[in-house]
Amino acid sequence: MSGESKCGFVSIVGRANVGKSTLFNKLLGDQLSVTTHKPHTTRNNIRGILSLELCQLVLVDTPGVQLSHRRLMHRVMLSNALSALQEVDVVMMLVEPYVWNREDDYLLEQIGQIKASVVLVINKVDKIKDKSELLPVIDALKSRHAFDSIVPLSALYDQQATALTRELCRFCPPSEFLFPRDVKWDRDDAFVVAEIVRGVAMVQLQKELPYVLYTEVETLEFAESLVTVSVVIWVEKDSQKAIVIGKKGSRLKAIGEQARRRLERVFHRKVMLSTWVKVKQNWQDQQGIVSRFKH
Repeated sequence: MSGESKCGFVSIVGRANVGKSTLFNKLLGDQLSVTTHKPHTTRNNIRGILSLELCQLVLVDTPGVQLSHRRLMHRVMLSNALSALQEVDVVMMLVEPYVWNREDDYLLEQIGQIKASVVLVINKVDKIKDKSELLPVIDALKSRHAFDSIVPLSALYDQQATALTRELCRFCPPSEFLFPRDVKWDRDDAFVVAEIVRGVAMVQLQKELPYVLYTEVETLEFAESLVTVSVVIWVEKDSQKAIVIGKKGSRLKAIGEQARRRLERVFHRKVMLSTWVKVKQNWQDQQGIVSRFKH
């Protein structure tokens, strides 16, 4: 790279569970985007800022493309994913080595209508034991689209992902950095708090509760050495509320403790976190609530 600075917007797109949020977190060095083994974990388009020596990447993590769901929440999430293809410098499409389905076809069709550079990331290559099998995989994917670059990696195990960041920067335009070097995301503190609490809750509950919860910050106050915050965890049924709370409040206490520790690392000060669980039936189909997740 020359001595001229670059800055570019990069959308991370792909079908559900292909590893977008894992890669997003790996690149940033912070787990803001929620990662679990189930689809529909990411709801909003989350922007993180990666500042390298001469290149700043504004990374947009998006919900996974999934075409079979019909609830309002899922339609908004698909709209969010597609909106991330517009007005970016680079589209980073994630796929798996041996999986290609109709969501991949649909997404590639949408990508074919834009002018941005397209970097194909073949994720989860750690599953390929014989690396000589990777070349046929790459050749098969090359036949689907004239990708500007193809990068194989494992978002789970590749510690640096330097080959990927080098390729992304290659397609970014010359520009001054848009954000200070120490900024890692462009969302406000309330959004960060809500996402961290939701992420901890979903990981804690992934074997017991369908993903029918969202989080809402009720109060957030900063003092010199203390952050005081209260968060409501919303579910759709009383039976789900009981699961989140757990026996004698044990599950909710564990969620609160883990979230508090993560928030203290983010804000670099002590955090006093209060969490509550409330019921709002069929919230995934209520326009007023779902509209909060747009873009």
